[in-house]
Amino acid sequence: MPSGPDTRWRRARDQRRRMALCLVTGGAGFIGSHTVDLLLRRGYEVRILDNLQPRVHPRGKPGFIPQGVDFVLGDVTNRDDLGRALRDVDVVFHLAAYQDYMPDFSRFIHTNTESAALLFELAIADRDRYPVRKIVFASSQAVSGEGAYLCPSCAGGIHAPSIHDQLSARPSSRANLPAAAIHIPRPRPIDQLKRGEWEIRCEVCGGKMEPLLIRESTISPGTAYGISKYAIELLADRLGRRYEIPTVCMRYTYVQGRRNSLYNAYSGVARRFALRILHELPPVVYEDGQQLRDYINVHDVARANLLVIEDERANHQVFNVGGGRAVTVLEIASMMQRAFGSPLEPVIPREFRLGDTRHTVSDNSKLRALGWEPAIPVEQNIAEYTEWIKEQSGTREGLEEAERMMRENGVLLQVER
Repeated sequence: MPSGPDTRWRRARDQRRRMALCLVTGGAGFIGSHTVDLLLRRGYEVRILDNLQPRVHPRGKPGFIPQGVDFVLGDVTNRDDLGRALRDVDVVFHLAAYQDYMPDFSRFIHTNTESAALLFELAIADRDRYPVRKIVFASSQAVSGEGAYLCPSCAGGIHAPSIHDQLSARPSSRANLPAAAIHIPRPRPIDQLKRGEWEIRCEVCGGKMEPLLIRESTISPGTAYGISKYAIELLADRLGRRYEIPTVCMRYTYVQGRRNSLYNAYSGVARRFALRILHELPPVVYEDGQQLRDYINVHDVARANLLVIEDERANHQVFNVGGGRAVTVLEIASMMQRAFGSPLEPVIPREFRLGDTRHTVSDNSKLRALGWEPAIPVEQNIAEYTEWIKEQSGTREGLEEAERMMRENGVLLQVER
């Protein structure tokens, strides 16, 4: 058989896979477990470090963890636990995180940011024991906060293309827009939200602004979670370059799919809508339902995770990982209703969550330039998730507990009529 450059490259890549030991922190979780599955299918050795956080895993170690995988029960913030899991590891997927709507501000920093710093401390302390040669960090679109907007008034009457047109035209969608009229807004004030005024307003002239695709250069975290993730990105870039450990930061958007925790309020609208419809309750839509979101299937995320460990062009880069399609929250509720075959129409009680953004649609062209494409459309994503959630038990408990805690902690609020 011929042995050209492409064939030799594939053989070298396959050899690296057989030799590489990958540590997946948070490997019993949503994105982590799907990343583990794909790593195993592609021939990597895998070790998992997970503390089986009760809020995410109230029934202990999940049955979908593959037999024979080296599973370390421990905490990423504990030096001994992380050191034990990191022994002889070549590649790290640092996916463990604390994510919630609760006002546990110090916990976000302790779990997310400090664990990333501890990972570097160990990796550089003993290169023989910890021969780490690449780290992929889970970041988040929360780093970008409310994203980027154009103010038509400040732009002299120029309007932004619709988000759908921007997705078709990327990365040139901003080519003719005046830079001075592009704003990175702060989080919407609570008094504005209590009045039921949902759209972003220009802080210069007060005019209504129009959303733009969010690029990796857009940085304006508005929550403790987003701040903790941006701190990880800074650590990854500065320490990774200083100590010659290639790093990649993946800014996931709204990830959906099987195994998404039923007990964590941060698990997204698919969980919340599905649980309500499953128990013959109408899906409840916050704000007015016109929020634009960028949903992506967890299998597409897992493929992106593996792509960046195998492509050196990804080294020391940050990537948006989004589905490349803008969908309103109300559209998701209607898709879920149809998937269940339910007559229950979505209801809009004029409630809102502190920390939610108005419109979040990312520009994923930088990741696509490496050859990645999202493969699973939103409709298929919803259909697969619906079938999975029907098989789960104890789901009502997860719905009621999450909503109760958000109300008690002042996260879920009502418009003042």
